[in-house]
Amino acid sequence: MPRAGLDPVAVTAAGAVLADEVGFAQLSMGLVAERLGVRTPSLYKHVDSQADLAHRIAVLAADELADAVGAAVQGRAGSAALAAAAQALRTYVKEHPGRYAALNGARATGPDDPFAAAGQRALGPLAAVLHGYDLPAAQEVHALRMLRSVLHGYVTLELASGFQLATDTDDSFSWVIDFIDHGLHATAADAAPTGARRTP
Repeated sequence: MPRAGLDPVAVTAAGAVLADEVGFAQLSMGLVAERLGVRTPSLYKHVDSQADLAHRIAVLAADELADAVGAAVQGRAGSAALAAAAQALRTYVKEHPGRYAALNGARATGPDDPFAAAGQRALGPLAAVLHGYDLPAAQEVHALRMLRSVLHGYVTLELASGFQLATDTDDSFSWVIDFIDHGLHATAADAAPTGARRTP
């Protein structure tokens, strides 16, 4: 019989916490079982495999990230929304590196996979922020990929202690976001019809 109170949600939550503590690459069903106080075979009553657990953690992370970034940009627009979204993503990744790693490694297996909807939710707040810059529709996907790439690269390097110079990393992060903001405004202005261009 499955342990009372143990279910897929509880197993996923325990796995997510452990992934943050020990690193996603080090996560194992044995560690999760030990954390929950059960034998490893008991977990398979609730999740199909370690791959299934990893996928569930990715769905959890996508939903959490969507909530964090969405809450941060609520009531903000333009430069303020961009800065808030970027900082919220940075904070989430630094607090939950294991879950974030699971998220980056996940792929939806089909349209009914919960990760498909969760992944779109995670991108939604960033896409909404960029939509506020009035970029040409054809460039919005490029801008979203650029923003994700820059934020991912910065925070990943930061977590790995990849920045060795004495300059404060918070100052550098603000500079990066300002640079992106100016670039987005300039791109939108260049694409605007003559007479409708705005000064950033």
